[in-house]
Amino acid sequence: MHARRFALLTFVSFAFAGITVAKDAGNATDAINPHSPRYGHPYRHGVHPTRETHEKMKAWEAANRGVVRPADAEHKERGSVGATEPAIAAAATGPETLSFGGGVDSIGVTSGAPKVYLVFWGTQWGTEGTNSNGYATFTGDPSNAAPYIQAWIKGLGTNGELWSGVMTQYCDGSQVAVGATSCPSGAPHVGYPSGALAGIWYDNSAASPSQASGKQLAAEAVKAAGHFGNTTQASNRYAQYVILSPTGTHPDGFNTPGGGFCAWHDYNGDTTLSGGGAAPSPYGDIAFTNMPYVADMGASCGANFVSNSLDGYSIVGGHEYAETLTDQNPAGGWVNNTGSSFTGQENGDECAWISSGQGAAALVAFSTGSFAMQSTWSNDTNRCDISHPIVSGSGGTPTANFTYSASGLTVSFTDTSTDSGGTIGSHAWTFGDGGTSSATNPTHTYAAGGTYSVTETVTDSGNGSTSSKTSAVTVSASGGTPTANFTYTISRLTVNFTDTSTDSGGSIGMHSWNFDDGSTSTAANPSHTYASAGTYSVSETVYDSVNNRSSTKTVSITVTASTSSQLIVNGGFETGSAAPWALTAGVLCSNSGCPGETAHSGSWFAWLDGYGFTHTDTATQTVSIPAGKTTATLAFYLHIDTQEVGSIAYDTLRVQVLNSSGTVLATLATYSNVNAASGYSLHSLNMNAYIGQTVQIRFYGHEDWSLATSFVIDDVTLTVQ
Repeated sequence: MHARRFALLTFVSFAFAGITVAKDAGNATDAINPHSPRYGHPYRHGVHPTRETHEKMKAWEAANRGVVRPADAEHKERGSVGATEPAIAAAATGPETLSFGGGVDSIGVTSGAPKVYLVFWGTQWGTEGTNSNGYATFTGDPSNAAPYIQAWIKGLGTNGELWSGVMTQYCDGSQVAVGATSCPSGAPHVGYPSGALAGIWYDNSAASPSQASGKQLAAEAVKAAGHFGNTTQASNRYAQYVILSPTGTHPDGFNTPGGGFCAWHDYNGDTTLSGGGAAPSPYGDIAFTNMPYVADMGASCGANFVSNSLDGYSIVGGHEYAETLTDQNPAGGWVNNTGSSFTGQENGDECAWISSGQGAAALVAFSTGSFAMQSTWSNDTNRCDISHPIVSGSGGTPTANFTYSASGLTVSFTDTSTDSGGTIGSHAWTFGDGGTSSATNPTHTYAAGGTYSVTETVTDSGNGSTSSKTSAVTVSASGGTPTANFTYTISRLTVNFTDTSTDSGGSIGMHSWNFDDGSTSTAANPSHTYASAGTYSVSETVYDSVNNRSSTKTVSITVTASTSSQLIVNGGFETGSAAPWALTAGVLCSNSGCPGETAHSGSWFAWLDGYGFTHTDTATQTVSIPAGKTTATLAFYLHIDTQEVGSIAYDTLRVQVLNSSGTVLATLATYSNVNAASGYSLHSLNMNAYIGQTVQIRFYGHEDWSLATSFVIDDVTLTVQ
C-alpha cells in the first residue's frame, strides 16, 4: 500500500531574506527569478519569455523588489559561463541599471557596424523562391514570416530611425571598468547599423532536428559562418547569426509544456549549452540567436501585439538582436548585476511586453516598412526607450589594405586593414564587374578572364571615418586539372557519399554519379538507397568549371539488408523486479500492490511521483545501440493522473538521453499535468542520433510543492533496424 499517494497535501515553504519562497528555488547557476525560462537553463541569455510566463515573472519581481541576492549565489552564477568571464562587482544606480561585465574573450558589445546573417535551417522550410521585393520565400512557411524578417532587418539604420540609437550608448574596451554603469570618453560604442542584413542562407542539407539542443544550434551558427566566408575571428567580431527553425519544431524546448519562451541568444563558447556544452569553432567566437517559428505560439509570442499577426517576429527578433549588440558574448557585456529582482536580465528583458505608457511597443518606420518593435533599457534615461539619440565613441583612423590570390576565374581576398585608435566596423568591396560584398574576406568568381579594378572601403566603428584601397586584379580562364575522389559510409541499403575531389589550378564545376542500378546524380555529396542487397560499381566523374576536363573514380560497394530488433530489457516490468532498470524507491508497482493504478498489459508497471509535494522519481536503463542501424525508435505507454487544474505545467515528466557519465545529452519529450487523460496513450520518440552509442534512457518525473500528479509507464521498447 503506497500511503504516499494519499498523503494530505502540504504547503512547503521557507523564509529567505525576509520573504516566503514557495516551490523549488533552483540552483545557484540559475537566473534569480524562478519563473524565468532561464531558470535551470543558464545558457538562455536574454531569453524572451512568452506573455504568460512574463506575467509570472513580473509578479515575482514586484513581490521581491529590493531583496538583495546572496553574494555566494551571485558569484557562482557569474562564474558559471566559462573561465574567461570575469567576476562582477554589484554596481547600481537603480534596480534595473545595467553594468559592464568586462568582456568574455575580450568581447563585450558589438562595437562596430552590426552584421546579421539569417539561417533558414532544415528541409522543412520547403522550396525556396523570391518575391517581388527580392526577399527569399519558402513553401514551408505558412505565415510568410521569412520576407517579413528580412525586411525589418534590412531596414535597420534607415529612414533616420532612432530605435537603434538606444543601443549605441553602451560600449566596451579596456577603458571601461568592470561594473561601470556608463561609458568613459573614447570607449568604442555599439555601432549604428548600416546594411545590417549581411546574408541569407537556406541550409537544406538535412532536416532541422525536432528539438535541437543548444549545442546543435551553436554548431549550425558555426557552420553558417563558414558558409558566408567569415572564417576568421575578425570577420565574426561584429556578426550575429540568427538560426531560424521551421514550423512544427521545438528548438531547446520551444512550444513545449515546460518551455515558456519565444527566443534566446548566446555564443558558441558557452560551456553550459544543452546537449553537451560549447560547440567548437575554427572561426573565433560566434554569436547566435535561437529564433524558433514564433508564429506557432500565436499571441503568446507577440502575434497582433501592436499591428498584425507577424508582430512577434520583429518584437522577439528585435529583443534578441538588441541584446546581442549589448552582450555579444554573454555575460561579458551589459547585464543587470544589481542583486535586485532584475538580476541576470539584459536590456531587452527589462522592457518586454510593455503594452502602454512609457516604453510601450510601437511601430517603427524603416525604409522597408513599419514594424512592431519593443523598447530596450536605457541607462542614461533610467527607463525603457523606443528611441534615443545616436551615441558614438571618438573612434580612430582606418587604413584599407588587402591581399588576394587567383585560381582561374576565382579570386580570394584577405583583408589586412588597420585602424589606429579605433576598430573597423564595416567593409565594402566592389569587384569591377558590378559585384559587391560586405564580408571581411570575400571570394569572388568572374564570368570571363580580364583585368578588373577591385576596391575595398573600410569604415571606423566609432566616428565613421573611411579609407579605400584599389588594386588591379587579373584573372585567366585557363582552368585546371581535376582529380576525382570520394569516400562513403554504408547503413544497410543506403550509402552516403562525400566528394573529396580536387582541381589543380582550377575549380570543379560539375559532378556526375552512376550508382550501377540505373540511378544517377549530379549532387556533390549524394545519398543513394538500393532496392536490394548486392555489390555495385559506383563511379563519380568531375569536370573543371572552365576547360571541362574530366576525371573519373570507380569503387565497388557492397550493401546488405538487416532486420529489426528490440533492445529494452524488462520493458513491461513483468519480472517483478527492477533489474536492469535503476528505479527510485516505490516506482516499481503491481496491480495488487499499488491501488489506484493498473498496468497497460500484464500486472506490473512503473509509477513515478503522485505524492502531492515536492518530489522526484526516475526510471533509468542503459542500452547499447549497434552501429550500422538506420533507425532507432523509443516507444512506451503513458498514463497521467493529476489533481492540478488549468493549462500551466506544474508537474513534469521528461524523457531524457544521458551519456555513460550521467550528463544529459537531450530531452526527447516533456509531458506534464496538462497532458492528463484517461487511459494509456502510446508515445514514439526518434533516437536515430544515438545509433552506435551506449546511452542511458531516463524517465525523470518531478512534482512541485502541491497537488499530486502521477506518471504511469509500461511496455517500454527501443526498436532498431
